[in-house]
Amino acid sequence: ASRPRINTEWPTQSQERRSLTATTDDAAWQKNLTGDTGLTGQRDAWWWTGPLPDSEAHTLTNGTVTVHSLPALDVCTRNDLLRYFDNGWLMTELLFSSLQTEAAFYRPPNHQLRHPLVFYYCHPAVVYVNKLRIAGLLTAPVDEDFERRFEVGVDEMAWDDLSTHAATWPTVRAVNDYRRRVYATVRALIATHPSAAKLPLTESSPAWALLMGMEHERIHLETSSVLIRELPMHLVHRPAQWPPYHPSHTTQQTPAPPKLGVDCPTNPFVTMTGTAVTLGKPRDYPSYGWDNEYGARTIDVPAFEATQQLISNGEFYAFVIDQGYSDARYWSAAGWAWRAMHNVRAPLFWVSEGPAGLNSYRLRVLFDVIDMPWSWPAVVNYYEAKAYCAWRTAHESTALPYRLLTEAEHHRVAHSAAHTSVKGAIHAAATPATATESSFNLQLRFGSESPVDDSPRAASGVHDARGNVWTWCEDHFAALAGFTPHHLYDDFSTPCFDGKHQLIMGGSFISLGDEASVFARFHFRPHFHQHAGFRIVRSNHPPKTSCTDAAPPHVGGVPCCTSGPATLVYESDELLSQYYLLHFGTLEQLAPGPAIAAETVDFPARCARVLTAAATRLGISTTRALDIGCAIGGASFELARTVDDVVAIDLSMAFINAAKALQQNGQTHYTARDEADLVQHFDAVIDPRIDRTRIRFLQADACALPADLGRFDLVLTGNLLCRLPSPSALLSRLDGLVRPGGLLLNVSPWSWQEVYTPKSLWLGGTMAHDAARRSTDGLRHALETDFELLETFDMALLIREHRRKFQYITPEATLWRRRMT
Repeated sequence: ASRPRINTEWPTQSQERRSLTATTDDAAWQKNLTGDTGLTGQRDAWWWTGPLPDSEAHTLTNGTVTVHSLPALDVCTRNDLLRYFDNGWLMTELLFSSLQTEAAFYRPPNHQLRHPLVFYYCHPAVVYVNKLRIAGLLTAPVDEDFERRFEVGVDEMAWDDLSTHAATWPTVRAVNDYRRRVYATVRALIATHPSAAKLPLTESSPAWALLMGMEHERIHLETSSVLIRELPMHLVHRPAQWPPYHPSHTTQQTPAPPKLGVDCPTNPFVTMTGTAVTLGKPRDYPSYGWDNEYGARTIDVPAFEATQQLISNGEFYAFVIDQGYSDARYWSAAGWAWRAMHNVRAPLFWVSEGPAGLNSYRLRVLFDVIDMPWSWPAVVNYYEAKAYCAWRTAHESTALPYRLLTEAEHHRVAHSAAHTSVKGAIHAAATPATATESSFNLQLRFGSESPVDDSPRAASGVHDARGNVWTWCEDHFAALAGFTPHHLYDDFSTPCFDGKHQLIMGGSFISLGDEASVFARFHFRPHFHQHAGFRIVRSNHPPKTSCTDAAPPHVGGVPCCTSGPATLVYESDELLSQYYLLHFGTLEQLAPGPAIAAETVDFPARCARVLTAAATRLGISTTRALDIGCAIGGASFELARTVDDVVAIDLSMAFINAAKALQQNGQTHYTARDEADLVQHFDAVIDPRIDRTRIRFLQADACALPADLGRFDLVLTGNLLCRLPSPSALLSRLDGLVRPGGLLLNVSPWSWQEVYTPKSLWLGGTMAHDAARRSTDGLRHALETDFELLETFDMALLIREHRRKFQYITPEATLWRRRMT
């Protein structure tokens, strides 16, 4: 009989060396390896910085760790909070104890969309400290360098080249020591701070920062588990106390092709009657919630049909063997580009055995490769789920096209009425869960997915209404009416209300705490892999998503599913044309008719010259410069005249591609609008005396810059802050980006709009206590601790819309010097 092959031996040093040899495309990360031999096998006592995994308070009789439920914030005690904190801390260390040898901590993921795992081993502890400082519960850092380097991860862009994996990271032992200090600090606060005992705990309580750290850690337990699932097998080993995989994996599995109704269940459609569904979590609900969960929207959901189960591996296999991955007809343009770039032929965690055409697969779970369980849900990304829908529509010649659930339909499927039983379940957190609650594959009931028909049916008639794997939705991630970013983490949600992040609902087998609640709303870019699958829907009516133009807009004026807020605006050809003129146009090209002052021309390059001239005047070296919001590179190329290493970053892919083309060719041809449909033809030319190889153009989000950029002598933020969803997310990073004694030049017209930035996050331009609050004052308040303001002055620029229409703008420039201490 075919039996699952489980990894039962610890990796050897020779296996580690073979792994390093196999991944030498970018071997720079190997410099972090120190030869630490204490990272193989079950961890010794030094590893555990908090509770031990064999503590009676944290294990069941079968020796696996018990996961604690979300605390009820109107009745919880200090001891409840301490136990919940300890439980999350232990789960992180238990998960990371699966990593074998140093290579597992520092080896970059194959897709290069995330940091190495050493970052995520430290990151949750850093967030505890930083949020507690913002809340006023801590007055000093635990380790300022760690709390800067490990604060912010990267957003998983498809084009992400922001992490070169050349960074030097602290040793695992140093991170372990840091975690030990943070554990003692946080536990002491829970045990002694008055706010932790003042019930109910609410969003306005300082203790909310403690809860935020606990829930943030649980989010990363799940995301880190995906990265671990992607590692080579010899770099991981299942910890003894980790919950076992679903027992169905131990049964004999039938090799491909699977038989529907035998190896995986048939999957009929269930009819859902139309009803009104209200989204959102009430503000007074007695459990922790992330900012995007609050607010409300009621959607009239027409009748629809949904599959009784999630799409299983067995069902998805039919798409694979029918060459679904090779037929562009089934894929969106973006999805096909992703598939082609990575040469994808099957789901990520399907492990091919034998020649590719044999279509024989096993399944990678967290720590092992097992015989394929055809009855488990297919774990795929959004692009793959949508391609399956298109393939099945064509394959079955159905009159009604198949699609994914919407957010509102998910709630209709999961709950026959409003969340009537949830409050009782939360209040019962200290006692054994109800039979229904304990039957969901949530909160590590199992250490893997489970059969799609294993959970009890919801009142709607479907399985896995909650848990097993997250469910991809048709909706983009969007705010609900009444959304307000939380002041402790104002960039948690807002940067992702961009029309480029897809909503997932329902939780997975490893969703803990708030992630396992019915209110959880999470999101990822559509190419990203999570423990996520899908069910399919058909309906006589177009889907009503929570991000359509009938919904509350992003945060102000533009619905996220159409033009999008900031990001999509900057991808248009017309705007690109305007920026060519702004960055490289001559006075005659920019304004051929009216008499315009020459001081409006060449604005980006003038910003660069202001910065380099100040450095020369003050005797500051110009070895490294960072241009944040570089657009098509006018300032970046000018900086490269005198700066040896220029890193230039922008969120717009169109801008970055244009800048890279100029870098490669030294010039480009473009058109500018003349009148109506008439255009003029121009050339943008880079001064041949500039060494263009000094520049590295990267697409990245200014609100979530990579941790491995290092420090710079000069930093330019040009016309950027008032176009960010969270200006403070960037401002809080600047002290770590500008070296002591280095210069920062910020230029901004302070043209705040709610379509880009929630009003509560504007630096100024508002009334406060019957007095005008200026943006410069807000900027000064954000920077003055670490920077000295040297100079304030106005600059001018002209944007040409067409030959007879212009935007004349006078941004305010502020020049700052990083304090030496």
